[in-house]
Amino acid sequence: MCESKIALEKIRAYRATDYRLGHTDKDILLAVGLRSCQLAQLFATKGVNCGAFLTAYNPRGSQQTDSQNELAHAMLAAKLKMHNVEAIEGSGSEEGTDWPSEKSYFALGLKRDDSIEIGKHFDQDAIVWVGENAVPELILLR
Repeated sequence: MCESKIALEKIRAYRATDYRLGHTDKDILLAVGLRSCQLAQLFATKGVNCGAFLTAYNPRGSQQTDSQNELAHAMLAAKLKMHNVEAIEGSGSEEGTDWPSEKSYFALGLKRDDSIEIGKHFDQDAIVWVGENAVPELILLR
């Protein structure tokens, strides 16, 4: 395993984050390493076998202004549209911390390599990718 340039505390925080698809009482909540039956069902319903939880907020875990984050979020939406995938808006946050919730997208059917490329394009430390087993995996990008 290669060593990451990301601080261990940041990696711990990324692993502890709740990754939420949607903004309703029917949200799907993902946790790294834990299978999501709801996500497996969504995959089956949508006819896909993978997806990625992506954000463009706060590159490299460095807080940006609201306007910078909103612009980056819009650019991420455009990038996902170019990949012709359905994206569900959501958010990522770690309960019990002061770090603000980050707007995100879950891109249905986005392959692993494409997900990594998009995460790197937006200068993110990591992405969460989910394969057909419906177990979210934290992928460090630097």
